[in-house]
Formats: sequence, C-alpha cells, structure tokens
Amino acid sequence: MTTNIAEIPVRKICCIGAGYVGGPTCSVLALNCPDIQVTVVDRNELRINQWNSENLPIYEPGLEEIVKQCRGKNLFFSTDMAPALKEADLIFISVNTPTKTFGLGKGRAADLKFVESCARLIAEVCDRSKIVVEKSTVPVRSAASIVNVLKANTKPGVSYQVLSNPEFLAEGTAVNDLKNPDRVLIGGEESEEGKKAISALSWVYRHWVSADKIIEMNTWSSELSKLAANAFLAQRISSINAISAVCEATGADVSEVAQAIGLDSRLGPKFLQASVGWGGSCFQKDILNLVYISESLNLTSVAAYWQQVIDMNEYQKSRFGERIVQSMFNTITDKRIAILGFAFKKNTGDTRESPAIHVAKHLLEEGAFLHIYDPKVEKAQILLDLDQLDEESGISIHTDPYEAAKGTHALVVCTEWDQFIVNTYDYQRMYDSMLKPAFVFDGRKILNHSALTKIGFHVETIGKRHGQSFQDHNWAGTNGI
Repeated sequence: MTTNIAEIPVRKICCIGAGYVGGPTCSVLALNCPDIQVTVVDRNELRINQWNSENLPIYEPGLEEIVKQCRGKNLFFSTDMAPALKEADLIFISVNTPTKTFGLGKGRAADLKFVESCARLIAEVCDRSKIVVEKSTVPVRSAASIVNVLKANTKPGVSYQVLSNPEFLAEGTAVNDLKNPDRVLIGGEESEEGKKAISALSWVYRHWVSADKIIEMNTWSSELSKLAANAFLAQRISSINAISAVCEATGADVSEVAQAIGLDSRLGPKFLQASVGWGGSCFQKDILNLVYISESLNLTSVAAYWQQVIDMNEYQKSRFGERIVQSMFNTITDKRIAILGFAFKKNTGDTRESPAIHVAKHLLEEGAFLHIYDPKVEKAQILLDLDQLDEESGISIHTDPYEAAKGTHALVVCTEWDQFIVNTYDYQRMYDSMLKPAFVFDGRKILNHSALTKIGFHVETIGKRHGQSFQDHNWAGTNGI
C-alpha cells in the first residue's frame, strides 16, 4: 500500500549537494530546527572533508560559527549517500546546473544532467514515499523532468511529491539572506497531495520565517520567479552601466545620476551602483536560460531583449580594460599592473563569472605583467581561471597588498572589498613603492579619489571623467613610462 505523504513527519532532511547553496542553506536550517536531523551529502570527498574540518570549502560571514555550533549534533556532512536518502523524509536537490557547453542549447540552456542523476539515485535507493525539493536554479518545467524520472523508476508502494523551492542567496550575505529572507517560494502540484507536501515544507520554514513571507504557488511560477528576479536585478545593473559610459563621455557623474534616479519611489536605490560589471554564478546563467526558453518558445524579441542585458555587461568589462590601456599612453606592454580583488564581489571567495577574469585576460593579451591580490581567493583558483598552469606566464599571486603594489605602474580595483578603502590601506606607502606616473583604476567606485589625487595618483573610475588630464598633473617623476 502506498504511504500517504501527509503521514510522514519531517524529522530528517537530506540535501544532495554540498556547494554554495546546499551547505549554507542546511546549516541555517539545522540551527533553526534543532528537532530535525539534517544531512548534506556529496560525492566529492574533498569537499565533504572540508565541511567536517576547521577550513570550510566556502567563505560566508557567519557561516563558520553556525557549522561549528550544529555539526555533529543535528548537522552532518557525508559521502555515504544511500543511507541518508533512505532515512530522509524530505530531500533537497541542490546540485550544479551549469550552462550547456555543447549540443542543443549550447551557451544558453541549463545542463540538467546532475539533477537527473539525483532523481535516478533517489528512485534507486528509496523504498518509501518522499518529498523531493528542487533547490537548484533550474529552467521552467524542470520539476516535470524530475517527476518523469521518478515515476519511471519508482518502486512499488512508493510515491513522490516534487516541489520547487528556489534560493535567493547573494554571496557575501548568504547567512543573513537565509536567516531573514525577503520571501520563501514553495511551488508544487495543485492536487491534494501536492498541497500537503507544500504544507510540510512550509512547516519547516516556519521554525524561523514568519508565515506571511512564505508564498505558496504552482511549480512553474516558482521556477520562473527565480529566473525573472535575477534577470530584473542584472537588468538594473546593466542599465546604470550603460549610463556610466554616457557620463564619462559628457562629464556627468554616474554616482550623482544614480542618486537622483534612486530617490524616485517607483525605482529605489538598490542595484544602481555602476561598476566594471556583474558576475557570480546566477545572473549570467539564469539570463542565458531565459534567453534560451524565449527562443524555444519562438519569442525572438523577448530573447533579444534579455540577451542585450548580457551584451551590455560584456561591453562594460571590455570598456574598462580598454580604458586602462588608453590611459597608460595606449600601451601596457611589459608594464606591471596590480589587480586588487579577484572574487566577483566582496565577502566571498567565488570567482565564477568575475569581471576580474575578463579584465586580467585583456591586460595579459596587451602584454602586461600582473600582480594579483585577493584576501579570500586561493592561488590555484586564480591560475585556473586565467588558464595558467603556474606563475611564469606574466602572473604573480600575492598574499600582501603592499607587495602586490611594489614596482607596478597601476592599481586596478576589481572587487569592492571593504579593506580596499583609503582609510584602511596606506596608499601613500603603495604610491612610494610604485613606478611614476602611478595610476589607480577604480572599477567599483569605492575609493576616495580626492585623497588619492593629493597623494599623486592619476585616478580613473567608472562613470566619471576626471577634470585633470595627465598632461596637467604635476608628477613627482617620470620613470617607468
């Protein structure tokens, strides 16, 4: 006889995937649900060992403290997947869904091979009914694919309810986003069993999230809401970045323009900070997915619209790299340039789609030697992102910002780390150790440009044309031109 989903209390949760979503999500869940046993499983033994060590595989402010508090009590990390799946009442699928690199939909569609393999594994090892929750970013109607795989392989007497519960985490603030979410979306079937499954997952979240923030909807709306939210956010950034190019050409200040726009109550101030470009694991992938879905539905104008958001981001990254070259007398061949920040944003070690990668590769192609410093990104990751096997190809990785600046012609800020602000770092010390004229290129608009100019730097920033040209500047020396 088939077990009724409503009869299954959520006492044990298993999450497949110990990455940027699964790890933090389950840690916060375990913290707030001491009555629920949470097990995170992954085939990557190194990653699981790191979760069980003092050196976690990802950096998020506040995460380490939560893991240490819950690990071994009701939070567990394991490579032994079958027992955890069999014992679980509710299973999160939180695996990677990269953009396809070949075949139909190459460069746009999401590759669901990991999601599908999870569904097959669940059907293979589970001998009682479960609630399966897709937590990965997936295309619309992906839940149907999971349902089809489960139904085709389900053992007699076992049933599944598949829910969509998209994550809305911003790296660097993931713990706070989980503790204090703007909303929690739960999508499921509109059948009686589907409603009961939604209610069960809602009960888990209500341990710490108020009921008015838990939004129940159909599966397809939940899946599309994730893609649409990221697309709208990226669109705002690409829009202000487009305006930043106009500001540089006309003498306007993009910060002043953004402030004026942000005071409009219809718009608000968020995601109006012009920069070298947006990065991260979600924006690019989700918008490409939206483009592919639109093309598949023969909505060519819709696809072209969202493609332009990505194109503008690529233009911004290229424009910043070209401005560096142009400002340094149209040549950076054999010049040494310090890259400050390699992560795609502050408070994370993640470099996926980081604008710093694009800028660094552009400078390397122009013949520059790069000194790279980031407080959280590992040396091996930087070399991997730049397609380098070692530091002998025009790249040196530094663990100290002052060493990175020594002997260089320019500083290029690519990540908005708080420690990069003038009041934290001794930029006079950096200037004294650099070749002259010494340049600063602020790709995040976080530095005190007036203070840097007084030191002697020639400063260039996104969205603003500085009134004093190089020829007008009173330089302390001319060595290194």
